[in-house]
Amino acid sequence: MSTEPEPTEKTEPGTRGAAPEPEGPEGAPGRATDGGAASGGVGEGADGASAGGGESEAAGEGVSDAPVGGEEPETDAGEGGDLAGVDADGAGKAQLSEAEAELAAQRLERERIARRKAEKQQPVESGAKLSGKAADLLAAVRAVESGAKPAAAVFSEPEPPRRPAQEPVRPRPVSATGAGGAVGVAGSVGGPAPETVEAVQRVLAEGGAPTALAPQVAAALGEGADEELRTDPWQLLRVTGVRPEQADGFARELLGAECAPDDERRGRAVTVWLLEQAALAGHTALEMPALTAALAQRGVPDAAAAVQSTIAEAEALVFQDALDPAAPEPAEDDEEGAERPVRILVGLERYALAEESLADGLARLINSVPKEDGSAEDWERAAASAKGSAAELIRAAAAGGLVLHTGGQASLTEPAALLTAARGLGLRAWAATHSPLGRDRFSALLQGDRQDGTAGSVPSDGTAHEQPRTRPVATVAGLLSGAEGPGRDGDGAFDLDLLVVLDAPQLDVETAALLVESMPDGARLVLGGDPAVLWSAGPGRVFADLLAARICPQVASRRPDPGPLGELVSGIGIGELNQVEAPGKEVVIVPVRDAGEAVHRTVQLVADSVPRALGVPAEETQVITPGHGGAAGTRALNAALKERLNPGPGRFGGFDPGDRVAYSPAPGRTLPGAVVGADADGLHLTCAGKPVVVPKERVEQSVRHGWALTAHQAVGCRWPAVVAVLPGDATQALSRPWVYTAFGRADRHLSVVQGAEQALPRAVAEIPAKLRTTRLPVLLRTQTPASG
Repeated sequence: MSTEPEPTEKTEPGTRGAAPEPEGPEGAPGRATDGGAASGGVGEGADGASAGGGESEAAGEGVSDAPVGGEEPETDAGEGGDLAGVDADGAGKAQLSEAEAELAAQRLERERIARRKAEKQQPVESGAKLSGKAADLLAAVRAVESGAKPAAAVFSEPEPPRRPAQEPVRPRPVSATGAGGAVGVAGSVGGPAPETVEAVQRVLAEGGAPTALAPQVAAALGEGADEELRTDPWQLLRVTGVRPEQADGFARELLGAECAPDDERRGRAVTVWLLEQAALAGHTALEMPALTAALAQRGVPDAAAAVQSTIAEAEALVFQDALDPAAPEPAEDDEEGAERPVRILVGLERYALAEESLADGLARLINSVPKEDGSAEDWERAAASAKGSAAELIRAAAAGGLVLHTGGQASLTEPAALLTAARGLGLRAWAATHSPLGRDRFSALLQGDRQDGTAGSVPSDGTAHEQPRTRPVATVAGLLSGAEGPGRDGDGAFDLDLLVVLDAPQLDVETAALLVESMPDGARLVLGGDPAVLWSAGPGRVFADLLAARICPQVASRRPDPGPLGELVSGIGIGELNQVEAPGKEVVIVPVRDAGEAVHRTVQLVADSVPRALGVPAEETQVITPGHGGAAGTRALNAALKERLNPGPGRFGGFDPGDRVAYSPAPGRTLPGAVVGADADGLHLTCAGKPVVVPKERVEQSVRHGWALTAHQAVGCRWPAVVAVLPGDATQALSRPWVYTAFGRADRHLSVVQGAEQALPRAVAEIPAKLRTTRLPVLLRTQTPASG
């Protein structure tokens, strides 16, 4: 049983790290809990509990089906907060940043998806008026909800057949800051016109709303935003962070006596807002009963009519998905009619089209014949030279266009073996990771920097991450933007024969659709990752849906993670929090009584105990905690750690040169980095070995101190040492995937500051990942046969 190394300084617990002010729970409502620590003394924690905050993860581990309770997740760096619409003055910059290029590529992809949707032979009816099919749908919804008719009897019309997948019209890559080290400017491509912003400011002032929202409103509503906002005040809900009650107050000021709860405009706006909140929670659509129940809780008198009005105005789409596609459809001449169970879903168009595009693209890969790159004998010789499941992976990739690979950190040697074998056969093979830290570790593994087959330690401040140009590894974001990777061919497809995507659980539906549609015909795609980690920050659960659909070969690694840390994390993955022998202090449990003591002991561990006892410097130690708020959230911990490790006045918007930071260039992405300085252009950072300039108007939204992160910010990265802080006021944020992810970020040492008591083992044993509502499994079943 390991115990914490003796501290060298004797200071009273709680002297540092008190939060400036108490904060309520952050994160999506209905967040599951997750728990425990293992090693000696597990569960012997503190008894203190104060109001705190769960992790504000934009797509946290499941949210209630009607995502209306609790506080709306705040916009955070790295937590999937929506940065779209923020006015920036980066339009005059000479070069686009990686973030700009990625966002532009996504816009092109959405336009392409919309064009493909319009070409479908029988598109989903969204309606334009409350007549015909739309009117029938309204009557059907009411009949189903009242119990007068079963859903199958109401929707008796069979779903139109899907046409075979065809070669997509691929988006052209957008130029981005190249690898030559040019400074990236993290601004928007172009903000709204100043006169538009001024006109919106006048309307906002008239309605008593903060005029600071004008740039976001103008960006969201476009030209004529002031008139649109005056005509429909509830369009204010299009701005991230605005809640229905605030929009109601704004509408009352503008409309006066005309403002009413049953206003059709209000019903539509709240419906769209709820669907957006569901997307933040990870859902790509909501079931009709959940959506109408949520609308009722928001004071919409006729929820069904509000949904129908939203559909009629093409602001949302409605679907009926058969729960059992193999069930026979009712015969036309059968008056009784065999009931075919269906579920009615409502979703935003962007996610619905992304899922359909993804399903089409996956079907194309599965049904296409891989290019004859290397003979069968060559592939078999490559497989024979490998061992165990690595050989299985090579054989599966040789035979199929889509392969899934699962395993922990140790299993990365298997995709590395595949990549090496493929390149040895002359294939243009590349790998893509979720984060720059993951990219650099996998690059080192490919090169064999260490004789034991593992990558060396990587500094966490991003100061030594220059990617060697000879290594065929990129980040997913860099690959899509064109800033990294092999580039694209004349048709807009990736110029490669094999792509291995690591950290596949972090793919949301839009990113996955971009990747799959960019794959050329005949290329091979391998999606790999650990299915037990937290899911993507964006909507969807692509990797889990693919594993459940069983439409392609799956290779499960039989290579366990080594040592006490591997034993601990593997047990958590199956719901067991075991005590492990840690003779080298690989796992240390530090019981604490309250949040103040948790902050004090965390600073002590990072600044003194871990460097002294284990030789791991503070800059290679990462603190992970469930949430941003609370007395032991990232804010309080970062404040205390800055005071100890890099004290300063925070003269650059709260930052000083040398501060560790977490920079979010786009929703759901976090880049560890360090502050270099600041000037009129903005805050200068170094992230992944490259200079980045964040305009000053975006610093508050996209940059945080980074000594302490949430688990979602840390996913895809590993550090030599990790301090996992589990305060008693954050037990509601714990779940098995959270604990698995947080503990699994440690390479050599894990300290658990344990104040959650029995909530930790209970979360590991009883609280798995909450399901997300998605349509991808149904779409996959209609396009491809199960592989068994």
